[in-house]
Amino acid sequence: MLSKLDFAMRENEVLCLVGHNGAGKSTLLKALFGLVPVRAGRIRMFGEVVDPSPSVMAGAGIAYLPEGRGVFPGLTVSETFTLAAWSAGMTRSKAAARIDDVMEILPPLKNFWTRRAGTLSGGQQQMVSLGRALLSNPKILLLDEPSVGLAPKLFQDLLVPIRVLQRERKLSILLVEQNIREAFGISDRVLVMKSGEIVFTGLPAELDDRSKLLELF
Repeated sequence: MLSKLDFAMRENEVLCLVGHNGAGKSTLLKALFGLVPVRAGRIRMFGEVVDPSPSVMAGAGIAYLPEGRGVFPGLTVSETFTLAAWSAGMTRSKAAARIDDVMEILPPLKNFWTRRAGTLSGGQQQMVSLGRALLSNPKILLLDEPSVGLAPKLFQDLLVPIRVLQRERKLSILLVEQNIREAFGISDRVLVMKSGEIVFTGLPAELDDRSKLLELF
């Protein structure tokens, strides 16, 4: 259960959310995207109070990448992107332009564009999921545990283009992550959640002392 949550994402920043298992991190992201109901309090988006739902949030420029791959194993990567563009109501020309843009951000997609998602490695599937999220050219990204099941090198292969894109386009990113060291390396601020509440807000450098971080957990 979430309670006493009061925080803001700033424009053009990576905000990292960490905490123990069951602290409520994933639930918070789902609530922000409208996947679980919010029974009290208010959510403001670009200064306006909103009643979140996936369609409302996606239409406002927010993309959500859930924990796990979330790919259709029987579809090729090309078919996955075509389906995502169709579901977003894009014209064929706009879809082609957006796919080209995603390919520029994540060039390795070209190497397995015609392969079925079920035949890809975990890192490749995660790249497909990220590319699908970027297809809408979002202003805000909600990323839930993108490192799950990935080796450190593969996680870095995802983090680097995310950070470059964020700085180039002034995106706001809320990153829930268990790989604290790697996540702090690309984050501007950190939130620590414990038992459904935010117990710390500050800079990554303030938690360089691992013992202090463990105390917060």
